[in-house]
Amino acid sequence: MIVARLLVRVLAFLLLLALALVGLAAAVFAIQGDEETLSFHNLASLTGLPEARDAMAGWFQQIGASGPAAVVALICGIGAILLGVVLILGVLVPRRERLVALDLLDTGALTTRRRPLAGAAQTLVEQARGVTEAKVRARPRRRSGGTLRVRAERTRHTDATQARQDVEERLKPLTEPFGLRTKVAIRVSARGPRVE
Repeated sequence: MIVARLLVRVLAFLLLLALALVGLAAAVFAIQGDEETLSFHNLASLTGLPEARDAMAGWFQQIGASGPAAVVALICGIGAILLGVVLILGVLVPRRERLVALDLLDTGALTTRRRPLAGAAQTLVEQARGVTEAKVRARPRRRSGGTLRVRAERTRHTDATQARQDVEERLKPLTEPFGLRTKVAIRVSARGPRVE
């Protein structure tokens, strides 16, 4: 679905660009000349449409003939139909947002979006002693709960084991009530020690 949505956006942009160029050409012809210049016949001849029609006529005759050209035309036609179906699906199928289910209740589920959960966890991790920077990603599990993947940078003077324990301790108010798992990766910061 992500590829279909990307294709829809790119094709929509290209079609709007083509429409803008046609509108610009029509506006230029309208500004330039008199009523005779504004006729569609002159506009078509100035843009080279008759030559394009003559060039395409031979190609269409080859497609209509039997033989290898017909097979290629059939494959291209099927490909165009499949592309059209993918584009329609990309427009019509709604994007499914993956939520993290924090708690399953009889009346429903307590869920949260991944980014706010990761933001709350990142705020807690950055308060840990010796941590200079942190990035947190939240991933939902199939039924309930989720995993917080923490990548934290520590100062050179901070012990890695101590920093990991402090990060996990800071995350406990968020992870324990909702059964969230943590995966913590600690590395030395490349920016040097932070004043604490």
